[in-house]
Amino acid sequence: MSTYAYVRVSTMLQSNASQEYEIRKYCRQNHIRVDKWVTESISGTVAVEKRDLGALIDAMSEGDTLICTELSRLGRNMLMIMGILNLCSSKGISIHTIKDNFDLSDSINSKIIAFAFALAAEIERNLISQRTREALAVKRMEGVKLGRPPGSSRKRRLVKSEIGKIDKLICAGHSITEVAHMYGVHRNTLRKYLKELR
Repeated sequence: MSTYAYVRVSTMLQSNASQEYEIRKYCRQNHIRVDKWVTESISGTVAVEKRDLGALIDAMSEGDTLICTELSRLGRNMLMIMGILNLCSSKGISIHTIKDNFDLSDSINSKIIAFAFALAAEIERNLISQRTREALAVKRMEGVKLGRPPGSSRKRRLVKSEIGKIDKLICAGHSITEVAHMYGVHRNTLRKYLKELR
């Protein structure tokens, strides 16, 4: 029977140090020796079979234990998390999550708790997303222009600085598509910039 530690961050810019610290502290307090660490930088929305986590679970055997800081490290929605829990349960693999203080073994109680937690996490994410959409809608109604402010685009600044040359090229018979290609912008983007700048 082996013990595995799993750490996941969503991007390379995020640090995994906090998760590693929590797992090491938990293992030290409970006299647990980790046989293998698996760390990856990938979104939790990516299917488990396309992540290192999937390969880890495939390699694990009955009686093995998987430790992570919280259920949300396994996946970003209820169905994914429940799928992983069911897969581990069918293989006889235990999962321990530290912050949630869950012992996800083969017992029906732990499955119910895991389901409730995953559902609550998904509802919370949906509510945050809904509040964000509503806030953006209010901003639009107030006339606030969302997105990149005019003039912040590098390509727009380039077109602005070269507008004299661009006009000469077009007057000389070059098409918008040809000129756009010369400046590394799409023809529709160039057309839009020229309309704004003239």
